[in-house]
Amino acid sequence: MPKGYWIAHVDVRDPERYKDYVATAKPAFERYGARFLARGGNWESFEGIGRARNVVIEFPSLEAARECYNSPEYQAAKAIRATVAEADMLIVEGIAD
Repeated sequence: MPKGYWIAHVDVRDPERYKDYVATAKPAFERYGARFLARGGNWESFEGIGRARNVVIEFPSLEAARECYNSPEYQAAKAIRATVAEADMLIVEGIAD
């Protein structure tokens, strides 16, 4: 079964409050088997518009990635994030082994 991935590009306006988003999202990530492959760090933009923070999260399946995003735990975190950051987010299906 192919894995699922969240890809997020984020501009954080309030770094202190963003920590609340991260803490609130943690239970959802743990529940759905999230594994962070990239979380901030150095980056280069070759095309298009980049954001300051880039995140790639791997899930056991596309369905787990969707369920995590739609979970009550993550939706509570998303509400916090919306007040402190601008984000572009998508979910992609990985290549089947």
